[in-house]
Amino acid sequence: MSWRLLDWKLLGLAWALSVLAGCGSAPVQPTPPDSSYTPAAPPEVPAPMAGRLSQTQANDVTLAALSLVGTPYRYGGNTPEAGFDCSGLINYVYQTRAAIRPPRTTAELSFWGQSVPKEQLRTGDLVLFGKSTLANHAGIYVGGNRFVHAPSSGGVVRLESLDSRHWSGQQPRFKRP
Repeated sequence: MSWRLLDWKLLGLAWALSVLAGCGSAPVQPTPPDSSYTPAAPPEVPAPMAGRLSQTQANDVTLAALSLVGTPYRYGGNTPEAGFDCSGLINYVYQTRAAIRPPRTTAELSFWGQSVPKEQLRTGDLVLFGKSTLANHAGIYVGGNRFVHAPSSGGVVRLESLDSRHWSGQQPRFKRP
């Protein structure tokens, strides 16, 4: 395992532990009822636009994708136990971490979401590869010009650079769910 991958896993673990530590605080005691007490209305929280990831969801998607590095590739696979193919990985991560159901095939992913230029990539965006209109491979952008994907039979889910000779020559396109 490379040190860089180990650093990402440790960062994810540290983040998860800090979130869990917040769950250990004492509960707030309710205000005793009295005749003059009127509870305040909850603050208005705008719902994220339909089909758009909030920053929190994008962070969750990114951490979930990174946590699956090393999971075996399996054609048609869509769970950590069964293994993943590229679109199965995307489908699993978005459903479990953002409650969004993307299309199941890379060809369908080609028409899903909003196209974004490389300069505007954010974590959680999709990276699509293919020389025609239809993608034949896909991954999840995790920042630092890197993406997580399930590459091929006999392989495992990996973290790779968009700048590598192989991937930069594949004409990547980018979509924001």
